[in-house]
Amino acid sequence: MRYLMNRQLLLNVLPVPIPTLENYIIGPNYEALHAIQTLKPGRAIYLWGSPGCGRSHLLRALSKKLNTIYINTENQISVLYKLMNQYNLKDSFPKLIAIDDVDLFSQDSLSKIFSLYNQWYDLSATKYAFSLAVSGKSSPLYLSIREDLRTRLAWDLVFQLKPLSDSEKSEALAAQTAERGLQKKPEVINWMLTHYDRDIRKLMALLDALDRYSLSTGRHITIPLLRSMLANPELYIL
Repeated sequence: MRYLMNRQLLLNVLPVPIPTLENYIIGPNYEALHAIQTLKPGRAIYLWGSPGCGRSHLLRALSKKLNTIYINTENQISVLYKLMNQYNLKDSFPKLIAIDDVDLFSQDSLSKIFSLYNQWYDLSATKYAFSLAVSGKSSPLYLSIREDLRTRLAWDLVFQLKPLSDSEKSEALAAQTAERGLQKKPEVINWMLTHYDRDIRKLMALLDALDRYSLSTGRHITIPLLRSMLANPELYIL
């Protein structure tokens, strides 16, 4: 029981790498990534898929671009209110608006997003055009939100992001060990996939923590070393 509690403690505090388009692990989602990379003003894209498929990663990565706004459940009220106040100030409007987990937004926020889609459509062929990138847990057809907004989410590009298979996760972790100049440890990677969280972001964070733990203890990366770190996070997390 103590081992499981400590493992969860470590999982909760390990920093997840900052999302970028470069460190997104493509897997079967090449077309979606290409569409995101080449999204032009006047176009919109909707990404959907199960937790851990990478939709938040891609939208957060997009938000690093200049003149871009990222909206999620935490900042929805303040950011959407500001955007609505800029409705007629087209020159000051962002060129890309990323909206994450739209299915979790409040009814008032959804109403503002509906207006935002209408403005996107009206300006799409003008010099004031901007792009929209939106994500949700399921396809527009099955989202439990207002009907008129569901329709608009499907107006342009729609992609389902598929999760990585275990073999793709294993390849990604192996590539990360090679990039760090570490000796490949397939038995350690297999143990991580079997006993740890299935989210590739957390697996990458765990690998990073294990690398630093190995350096700090002067011990080679092995399954016993990994188990030691997971069982005693208080000795590692300072």
